[in-house]
Amino acid sequence: MPPKQRNAGSSSDGTEDSDFSTDPEHTDSSESDGTSRRSARVTRSSARLSQSSQDSSPVRNPPSFGAEEPVYSTRRVTRSQQQPTPVTPKKYPLRQTRSSGSETEQVVDFSDRGHLTGKHERHFSISGCPLYHNLSADECKAPTERQLRYKEKVAELRKKRNSGLSKEQKEKYMEHRQTYGNTREPLLENLTSEYDLELFRRAQARASEDLEKLRLQGQITEGSNMIKTIAFGRYELDTWYHSPYPEEYARLGRLYMCEFCLKYMKSQTILRRHMAKCVWKHPPGDEIYRKGSISVFEVDGKKNKIYCQNLCLLAKLFLDHKTLYYDVEPFLFYVMTEADNTGCHLIGYFSKEKNSFLNYNVSCILTMPQYMRQGYGKMLIDFSYLLSKVEEKVGSPERPLSDLGLISYRSYWKEVLLRYLHNFQGKEISIKEISQETAVNPVDIVSTLQALQMLKYWKGKHLVLKRQDLIDEWIAKEAKRSNSNKIMDPSCLKWTPPKGT
Repeated sequence: MPPKQRNAGSSSDGTEDSDFSTDPEHTDSSESDGTSRRSARVTRSSARLSQSSQDSSPVRNPPSFGAEEPVYSTRRVTRSQQQPTPVTPKKYPLRQTRSSGSETEQVVDFSDRGHLTGKHERHFSISGCPLYHNLSADECKAPTERQLRYKEKVAELRKKRNSGLSKEQKEKYMEHRQTYGNTREPLLENLTSEYDLELFRRAQARASEDLEKLRLQGQITEGSNMIKTIAFGRYELDTWYHSPYPEEYARLGRLYMCEFCLKYMKSQTILRRHMAKCVWKHPPGDEIYRKGSISVFEVDGKKNKIYCQNLCLLAKLFLDHKTLYYDVEPFLFYVMTEADNTGCHLIGYFSKEKNSFLNYNVSCILTMPQYMRQGYGKMLIDFSYLLSKVEEKVGSPERPLSDLGLISYRSYWKEVLLRYLHNFQGKEISIKEISQETAVNPVDIVSTLQALQMLKYWKGKHLVLKRQDLIDEWIAKEAKRSNSNKIMDPSCLKWTPPKGT
C-alpha cells in the first residue's frame, strides 16, 4: 500500500516545496538501516508550521498527531506525483511564508454570508468577508456599545427642542429678515434643538477658520470659484465655474455688472453711478439681424477689444472648457439681444474665427442662465448655420463641446434631419446633398443618423431608414410649440461675409 502524501504548496517561482508528511509509518527508503523514528530532528520552522496548522480553523486536511513525536521526511515530490487539489467555490487562497523563504498555500473555507460594512447580506471578495477580519456577520451589523450610548444621548438632547415657534417669534424673524435682507444670517434660535444648533455653529467656525488660513497662505488655486454671484441687470445669477477676473475682484463673493457695456464693479453704489453715466444701450458693432424684439450684433474683437474681453470673462463663469479670455482680436462675436424700452438685453452669443482652416462656424457659444430652456440656444445654433449658408460653406462647432452645448447641438441636428426627411420625396438620398442644403458637416449627419438608428448596412450598402414614427413625433412637438417666433428668418439677415474669410 503506497504511503499517503499531502500535497505541498508550490512557491511563486515555480519550485516545489518539500513533502512534510505527518504519517508516523512513512519513512524514506534511504532510512532502511533501522534508525529509530524518534531520532529524527524536528526543526523550529517545521514545529511553527505544524502549530499554525492546528490553530487555523477551518483548514482543509488538518494534520493529526499521535502520542509519539512525528517524523518529517525530506524526500522530494515531483509535479507528476502530486495529486490535483480540488477547488471549491467561495474559498480564498491564503499564503503563509516559512522561515526558509518558500510559501505554502492554505485554502480556507469562508462562506459568502454577511459583509464587513453590515449593509449587505453577501460578499464577493475577501476584503468584504467578515471572517477574514476575525468578525462574524452579526457583529458587523450590530452597533457597538459606544455608538448606542451616543445615539441615546443625542436623542435625549433633541427631545428638549421646543414644539414650535410662537407668533411673537415669527414676527421677530420676519422683522429681522425685512431689516437686513441677505446681508445677515437669518435667526436660527428655536428652529432646531440646541444640540444641532451647536454643531452647526462649530462647523461654521471651522469652515471660516480654514478658509482664512488658505487665503493667508495663498493656497487658493485658480480653480477655486471665489465669485459666487453676479448682479446683472434685474437678475442675480449664481456662477458655476471660476473666471480669471483681476485678483482684487476675484476675492469678492459678488460682482456688479453693467448689462450693456459689461463693465464689472465692486459695489452697488459704483454700479448706480455708472448706470447714470453709461450711454450704451446695445452691444457695439453692426446690427445684422432684427425680427421683432430679437436682434443680433456682429462685434469685431479687434475694434472692440475691451467689450469682447469682458464678454469672455462673463462667459467663463458658466462654461467649463472655455480657454479664450484676452486674445480676442482673431475672432468675431455675434451677440443676440432682446429689446425693450430700457435697451437691448444680452441673451447669449457665439464667437467664430475670422479665418478657420477647419471650417469651424462656432468657437464658443453661450446662452445666459436666465434665458436657458426657452429656445434661444437653438436660435444661436441656427443663426451660425445660416451664416455658413450665406458663405456657401459647410460648418461644424469647435470641439470639445460643453455638456449643455452637446445636448443642444444633438437636438438641433436631429430636428434638421427630421425636417429634411419629412420634406424629401425621392427614393435615393445622399449625405453630401443633405450637407450642402443644411450646411451641416457630413460627420455630424452620420453620427446623428446612427444615434437615431436610421443608418443601416445591408448587402454591402449603407441605407438611410426613413422612420415615420420619429417624424410623426417631431411633427406633433412642432404643433404644440407656442414659441413659433423663436425661429431665425433668413429674410431678416442683412449681412455680407467679411473679406478674407
